[in-house]
Amino acid sequence: MATDSIASLSDILQKDDVTLVQNWVENQINAPTYRSDRTSRQELLDQSRRFLMLLRDAVSSGSSDVMAAPWNGVRQMLDELSISRARQGFSPSETAMFIYSLKQPLFDRLQRSSEGDALSRIWPTNLLLDRLGLYTTEVFQRGREQVIIRQQQELMELSTPVVTLWEGILALPLIGTLDSARTQVVMESLLQRIVETGAAIAIIDITGVPTVDTVTAQHLLKTVAAARLMGADCIISGIRPQIAQTIVHLGVELGSVVTKATLADAFAIALRRVGLGVQKVTASPRRRDEDRGDSRSPGERTED
Repeated sequence: MATDSIASLSDILQKDDVTLVQNWVENQINAPTYRSDRTSRQELLDQSRRFLMLLRDAVSSGSSDVMAAPWNGVRQMLDELSISRARQGFSPSETAMFIYSLKQPLFDRLQRSSEGDALSRIWPTNLLLDRLGLYTTEVFQRGREQVIIRQQQELMELSTPVVTLWEGILALPLIGTLDSARTQVVMESLLQRIVETGAAIAIIDITGVPTVDTVTAQHLLKTVAAARLMGADCIISGIRPQIAQTIVHLGVELGSVVTKATLADAFAIALRRVGLGVQKVTASPRRRDEDRGDSRSPGERTED
């Protein structure tokens, strides 16, 4: 960026900051990408004022390299703005418009203040704003990636609930694909609950797992082995015919791991292992009537 171009831009930023901010904010509000539901006029005004102040300081240093030290303040603000908007659900173009909407009011002032060839002064400023706009987009993309990673982690944690079925018996229902990253979350969640409850039995239910391949089976075996090291035996339930055939076809050895077709069957085994059982209770006539909400005495019911 030529020295005279920097001087012209610096002069405009020094003299016309109030009107420039007003025109810039109007451009942002009138742009098709403006989100009034997420950014107020006052917020835009505050952001624009701060940015122009930082831009003025950076330009007055004489450097046009936006990655140089004099531009640290500008980059820091764009970092905060871009990441904040990424978390709010803005699009990249909506975020970059914060910079690109500044072009028109700046170019108008450069053209009026220029003597001779106005393009020679406008073009370097255009390139400068383009670089800042690209920087904003790059930071926005990194912010969106962080949001996606955090959401994936939260979903993995929510999709691996460890519930207590009975004292000493835990259940871990799995839904979806079981990859290496999720296996780590599953294992940590299960082991933590085993430590907290002192459970002796853990049921891993794979009814909601669409397919089981060699990798998935290995992940299950690792989880079972880790649980055993913590003193808890594992039962795998939800073994459907297709999954059973796949496991046999792949030659996966589940070793001494007990497997059952349904969670109910696995729970019955777990109860027996901890010395408990379930039996059908035959209710008396009075109890049946109480369950139905009839509180009359047997004699009163006989008269009916």
